[in-house]
Amino acid sequence: MNGHTFTTAIATTVLLAINAVTHPVADAQERDATPVQPSFTQGEAQSDIVKLFQWKGNNPRTANVGTIKSEDGAEWTVPAKTHFQSATKAADLYNEATGVEPAGISEVDLETVPVIDAGGDETFTAYVFGDNYFEFYVNGKLLAVDAVPMTPFNSSVIRFKAERPFTIAIMGVDWEERLGLGFEKFKGAPFHQGDAGLVAVVKDAADETVSITDANWKAQTFYTAPLKTKECLELNGAIRDSSKCSTEDTADGTAYFAAHWPMPEGWAAADFDDSEWPNAVTYTNDFVGVENKPAYTNFTDLFDAPQSDAQFIWSSSLVHDNLVLMRTTVGK
Repeated sequence: MNGHTFTTAIATTVLLAINAVTHPVADAQERDATPVQPSFTQGEAQSDIVKLFQWKGNNPRTANVGTIKSEDGAEWTVPAKTHFQSATKAADLYNEATGVEPAGISEVDLETVPVIDAGGDETFTAYVFGDNYFEFYVNGKLLAVDAVPMTPFNSSVIRFKAERPFTIAIMGVDWEERLGLGFEKFKGAPFHQGDAGLVAVVKDAADETVSITDANWKAQTFYTAPLKTKECLELNGAIRDSSKCSTEDTADGTAYFAAHWPMPEGWAAADFDDSEWPNAVTYTNDFVGVENKPAYTNFTDLFDAPQSDAQFIWSSSLVHDNLVLMRTTVGK
């Protein structure tokens, strides 16, 4: 997310404090699993560049994808291999690009939103604000993807039928302009480290909240950049912690590194074993920086309801971790 700059000292202090609560070091050290070593790339992706979306309005951005080879010869799609070009786009809750700009939830006509069959007779509605892009699954079935990969900042609504319990899985992507490096251009800085975050609320047909994003979700990282050095990345069992890596902008980040892990087969399925994944880390609205984004602030009565206040979630680093898979089970 552009528009919110961190200092290294503040970011490190806050993230370490959050990590201590969400997945304590002692817990990680008790795991016997050998860390899955990442593949490292260095520099910017130059191959197979494809334009997915271009926004020419306020804060213009172009969302591209490309490929890059790692030191071990593997090829990676950056920032992520998505279904943006082929999947159903989520309906707009708020989207400046399409002119859908309600002042609040009372102006949203849910009856115009199609209901997607995820296997079951009960109807649910999911509201999602993701920085920048998400893909939404129920019991392994891809229901919809974000309509805007990067900017303008938008929010989405997805209606579906399912049977409790059901598993929600979300792929979150923090987009980048320097493909393979995790950098974007911001206020004249050609190598700025943007940040991420995702918040979601799920309601049933009676308008009762059945799920919110919080620290009970699981969240695992599969692409992290920019890394000034490889050594700043800490691996311990299933923990892939980049929170100690530098968050400073730079005049030239072309020699920075990125770490990649392959996404596991069936990661969105209900029976996928995510028990070794770390819990999601939660972040406040102020920390994420949403005060100037009406796609969120127009719906604070929804996302920040007093009795069911959804929290922004991600991995241990909003800044570095660009591809994060998140999961929860509703009604178990």
